[in-house]
Amino acid sequence: MSPKAEAYASVPHKDNETIAILEIPEPEKANHAEKPTVTDETIELKPKMTLLNGVTVIVGSIIGSGIFVSPSGVLKNTGSVNMALVVWITSGIFSMIGAYCYAELGCMIRKTGADYAYIMVTLGKFLAFIRLWVECMIVRPCTVAIVALTFSIYAVKFFFPECEPPDEAVRILAAVCICILAFVNCWDVSWATAVQDIFTYAKLLALFIIIATGIVQLSRGKTENFNWDDTETDFTRIALSFYSGLFAYNGWNYLNFVIEELQDPVRNLPRAIAISIILVTVVYVLTNVAFYTTLTVPEVLGSEAVAVTFAKVLYGPMAFMIPVFVAMSTFGGVNGILLTSSRLFYAGACEGQMPEIFSMIQVDKMTPAPAVLVSAFLSLCYLCSSDIFSLINYVGFATWVSIGLAVFCLPYLRWKHPEWERPIRVQLIFPIIYIIASIFITIVPMIASPVETGIGTAIIMTGIPVYFIFVAWKDKPAFIKKMLASITLALQKLIVVVPPPKKTL
Repeated sequence: MSPKAEAYASVPHKDNETIAILEIPEPEKANHAEKPTVTDETIELKPKMTLLNGVTVIVGSIIGSGIFVSPSGVLKNTGSVNMALVVWITSGIFSMIGAYCYAELGCMIRKTGADYAYIMVTLGKFLAFIRLWVECMIVRPCTVAIVALTFSIYAVKFFFPECEPPDEAVRILAAVCICILAFVNCWDVSWATAVQDIFTYAKLLALFIIIATGIVQLSRGKTENFNWDDTETDFTRIALSFYSGLFAYNGWNYLNFVIEELQDPVRNLPRAIAISIILVTVVYVLTNVAFYTTLTVPEVLGSEAVAVTFAKVLYGPMAFMIPVFVAMSTFGGVNGILLTSSRLFYAGACEGQMPEIFSMIQVDKMTPAPAVLVSAFLSLCYLCSSDIFSLINYVGFATWVSIGLAVFCLPYLRWKHPEWERPIRVQLIFPIIYIIASIFITIVPMIASPVETGIGTAIIMTGIPVYFIFVAWKDKPAFIKKMLASITLALQKLIVVVPPPKKTL
């Protein structure tokens, strides 16, 4: 455990002309420290996000293409419809527990970066950097690239109804999608949240249409598929079905990444989390119920896009709406991931674990433009790879390890720092349940896929030499420091960015 003064590390002071120190005092002193005067002209991230914006960030980030395209991941490992629905409901409840724990952490440690910030404060710089390395360099840009590719496939489906669209056209459109949304996120946070609001409403509208259709089908007595027939008896397969279900809820912690831009976070963070997770759980379960009123188990498992198959059976000539809604859903998903991913780069730079330029704010737009641009650039790079799906599968378990570590921070900090202010206090049974389940979720795929897990672990370990060379090594030669300072200054002038002021939590 690092000393408290080190836990809140500042950006290293390398050049007086190019970078200012960003210090964040200890939480227990934050409420008593004299806060600097903040005006509209202060160059920093502005709290422009309302409660509604917070809800759409979470909902828009969770609901991507998966519920439209392939809800069969859970069904494949459960065998029966009823057991699949149990897994969907349980996964939603489990996500609520994790989100509940994150509400306490987010209100106590009000720093951009979510679990990265919590691990930094509690477990030290090294583990925080490994989390940052995997998430920033692989998981987030890979996810953006995959969701952008899904968007482009469904966006051009109308022009190629009888065949697969050209791969080059799909990748170019995906790149255009990323570039447009990078511009939006650089230009104004309000624009980014407006995009998120609009496309979240669109995807919810599509799902509500499917749910309403399912209710009509139920009223007609279409319940023959709801049974326990062929329920899987292999415990490992059931565990893997939970793995698929929980990944469908991935994104519930994304609002914590932009907490500095949320208005009244103590009030709005827990409310946004509660509304979003309950809404998504209800929508996911009812959408699955709607599918099974019409489609049998073999039809669901054999369909490449379950919602499209469902629409063809019931909507006739209006079935083209579903690919359009899937495209809109994934477009909003790219925006949400890009919005939160850039804040992870920003948080890492503020802690001195990323290049200083990523901690800087555009002077006119008050956005972390350098962090947005590097997030978009890495995503564009992964579009050139044909192995992005396998790559993200290799390191996917790292997400659950880091979230489990972040939840572990809650009871640890209760013991280590009981004096810290906690606007929300979670019953300790909840983080204990979540930590045990996270260990289980991490171990099961290791047993089921040891080779893939080994490759993923090796990829994660590449962050170790990076940490010791670029972060831990402070006494670099003078010419390297001067070169880095010159590059930082040049980029500052090019993008017109400056460091944010010193501030408290």
